[in-house]
Amino acid sequence: MDIAEIIKTISQDARQAAIQLANLSTSIKNDMLFEMANALVDGSDWLISENAKDLKMGAEKGFSPAMLDRLMLDSKRIKGMADSLREVANLPDPVGEITKMWKRPNGLMVGKMRIPLGVIGIVYESRPNVTADAAALCLKSGNAVVLRGGSEAINSNRAIASLLKQIMKELSIPEAALSLIPFVEREGVLEMLKQEELIDLIIPRGGESLIRFVVENSRIPVIKHYKGVCHAFVDVSADFNMATEIIVNSKTERPGVCNALETLLIHKDVAPAFVPHISKTLNSLKVELRGDEFFRKYSPGAKEATEDDWAAEYLELILACKIVDNMDAAIEHINRYGSLHSEVIITNDYSNSQRFIREVNSSCVLVNASTRFNDGGQLGLGAEIGISTTKLHSFGPMGLEDLTTTKFIVYGDGQVRV
Repeated sequence: MDIAEIIKTISQDARQAAIQLANLSTSIKNDMLFEMANALVDGSDWLISENAKDLKMGAEKGFSPAMLDRLMLDSKRIKGMADSLREVANLPDPVGEITKMWKRPNGLMVGKMRIPLGVIGIVYESRPNVTADAAALCLKSGNAVVLRGGSEAINSNRAIASLLKQIMKELSIPEAALSLIPFVEREGVLEMLKQEELIDLIIPRGGESLIRFVVENSRIPVIKHYKGVCHAFVDVSADFNMATEIIVNSKTERPGVCNALETLLIHKDVAPAFVPHISKTLNSLKVELRGDEFFRKYSPGAKEATEDDWAAEYLELILACKIVDNMDAAIEHINRYGSLHSEVIITNDYSNSQRFIREVNSSCVLVNASTRFNDGGQLGLGAEIGISTTKLHSFGPMGLEDLTTTKFIVYGDGQVRV
């Protein structure tokens, strides 16, 4: 068979497996995940040896140290993958949950019940742990999953998927509910994105270029976020010590992730006192500041910001800084340049905090807390499949519940429509 035929067969088999998977009990799914976790740990030596092949190829291709680090598996990271599977097993099962129930005047009881989406396709890059994480979340939520990892991690991904599928075989769970596209040609992705009758949803995980490629070529609905241009607004009533801690944590704790701070907005009335203070602090942490002319008036060492800086996702120790006249201007700036990801207001004014929450149009809006909390585990969702800035079907971190939809259920006692 050629690539197109192989992808269609994988998708058809996943479709059939999804029907069986949707009806598995919670206990069977949890037992499967616990056994998968044990298999990863027991297979650590083999996983590390397969991962070494990817690291060798990456080094030969001149991958950066950061890229090689994302790619690398060791015993600690494998244990982390196993712990993630156990965490998913311990989460409440959303499948079958009745989310609403109401009674109609004619006596009909109408409700909504959570059900799996069906077959989910995941297209991702670099990190081999995504193979285990995505599989766990999809399988626990009753969905079959078709995985297509990057060429840079093909040996690692194949090895992880092999261990997970072996457990499914031993437990008589249809193996086709977890499929890894076994080759690296881009045609494989393109064919996968054509299977609109067999795959219900595509979730890309990776850089902006990958996500845009998927969106431009997919016939299937795509859950996505292109980038994280996250903002902090220091309101006129902000506590300076609190603001400093939040800004430093949001920007420097892990600058290369999508929920890191990229733009700082400061109310003009506190700029003369706060800008020199925060500039000194951030400079000491090797953060490069790029500011408008008003910010640079109080921070002479800052570079001049350009129009491109306001929409930039730096993913490094660079921060765009702007002085705004009031909260109206801050909200306008965020809604214009933001990416619907994470925004925080630092304030002691309750009414301002509530207005910020209502009017800022992003998937996570925080009051007096770091943007780094926009993460499934930090918000109590457990493991997440990614963060969506697409309002349909989910908005924000996507946990188990977001991998389900609802259907209507109706109970009657003989009613007919007249």
